Amino acid sequence: MAQVQLYDTTLRDGAQREGISFSVVDKLHIARKLDELGVHFIEGGWPGSNPKDIDFFHRAQKLALANAKLVAFGSTRRPRAKASADTNLLALAEAGVGVVTIVGKSSEVQVVRVLETTPDENLNMISDSIRYLKARGLAVFFDAEHFFDGFKDNPAYALRTLEVAAQAGADYLVLCDTNGGMLPAEVVAAVEAARKMTAVPLGIHAHNDSEVAVANTLAAVQAGATQVQGTINGYGERCGNANLCSIIPALKLKLGIDCITDAQLARLTEVAHYVSEVANLVPDPFLPYVGSSAFSHKAGLHVSAMSKWGESYQHIDPTRVGNQPKVIVSELSGRKNILHKINEMGLSQSLKTEEVQRLVEQVKLRESRGFQYEGAEASFELLVHRSQPSYEPPFELVDFMVVVEKRRRPSLRKSLEEMLSEAVVKVRVGSEVMHTAAEGNGPVNALDRALRKALLQSYPDLARVRLVDYKVRILEANVGTEAQIRVFIESTDGTQEWRTVGSSTNIIEASWIALADSLEYWLLKQKAQG
Repeated sequence: MAQVQLYDTTLRDGAQREGISFSVVDKLHIARKLDELGVHFIEGGWPGSNPKDIDFFHRAQKLALANAKLVAFGSTRRPRAKASADTNLLALAEAGVGVVTIVGKSSEVQVVRVLETTPDENLNMISDSIRYLKARGLAVFFDAEHFFDGFKDNPAYALRTLEVAAQAGADYLVLCDTNGGMLPAEVVAAVEAARKMTAVPLGIHAHNDSEVAVANTLAAVQAGATQVQGTINGYGERCGNANLCSIIPALKLKLGIDCITDAQLARLTEVAHYVSEVANLVPDPFLPYVGSSAFSHKAGLHVSAMSKWGESYQHIDPTRVGNQPKVIVSELSGRKNILHKINEMGLSQSLKTEEVQRLVEQVKLRESRGFQYEGAEASFELLVHRSQPSYEPPFELVDFMVVVEKRRRPSLRKSLEEMLSEAVVKVRVGSEVMHTAAEGNGPVNALDRALRKALLQSYPDLARVRLVDYKVRILEANVGTEAQIRVFIESTDGTQEWRTVGSSTNIIEASWIALADSLEYWLLKQKAQG
């Protein structure tokens, strides 16, 4: 199969996703990452549309890319105008790049209803624009917008736009499923028709409105397309673009097309997460190949099989894309799940077979009571330690009390109402019982402060630990205020993060369990580090 070029449009089409707004510096950083990944073309933006993209192309001249070529994007000239006088085309010619992509209509209906011009004038617009840019010494890729919709409605006209672009000197003809509504069989038929009428290489640009953008892209490649356009993580307008993080490994590992090196492929997960962070979006854990849960295993049957043969429930070796397998501990777990997690903690040698089985039973019992360990591995690790007779906790709860009171505070004009939460905590550290109280802006905050006040006397380094997230879930909404409550707490010491869980019909008790686990886990880790 022919070599395939990778064309990334994250900085232009991907930036059109709702909620994304890249700065010029963001775009420069992402461009460097894409170059390291080994993509062949990076579409930097539309210099004729906004000052930010003009600035990007000016500053991008200093990037010194090793693998990729920068591409400027624009459109054909306006109807009934001269290409040499079109400000958009002038901006493309002056962007300082050697490759440009211009979009033009390939659907007769779109030409008449949206451009409000004639089909013949649209053909002139395509031809004039490409000839103008070629005369300026540029390589030109023609994005045939709405090609597949146009091919369904009037195949002769859609193919004619490609023919005109080819005759004008286009270096690539990129077939666009602009509305994202095509299915793979329709894509194949249209690509094969285009191949028969031109020798100019074809590309594919698919949107994901029908959830088949990746499938359509791969189908187009198998039908003869040799350039794929897409974005990192599938970012893009509406439902997004074809996801290069799925396309690249599919090309290389499934179709045997060496579009990037093995070393570059191993950076795919890193690049995917990097772009999501720069975009200020939470990485999607369930994305294929690069998601943190893409190779997670929860069912005991699966984990048991994988301990015998790693490919039993994984379609590829996750390390090839820079990811890693993850075993989840839950009520669906068997001994293999527990043993795998214990091995990760380095405790397998200290647990007997019967102790492991008791842990399995305890996990199942506690999860039936509302605990959930797949999102709270710190609590699970504590569960393992507590199952060992030799384990000595750094502190033990004696009792606690929380008072929530609404007070009226008189002022000059009117009485002001305020809520007050106060917690009283007794904990045993060694042989000494610490008895402290503290106020907070809520019962959980008051508990946290009172517990810390008690423990800081013995463990002053606990001052580094802070709570960064607190989530509450009602497990049985149909029983109202009597429902079981699950509390997740995420904590950090500024270097690492960890998550703990508590469950009870009492939200304060559930919060206490998760909070106490958080501090005990950190103290345990500090002791292990010496």
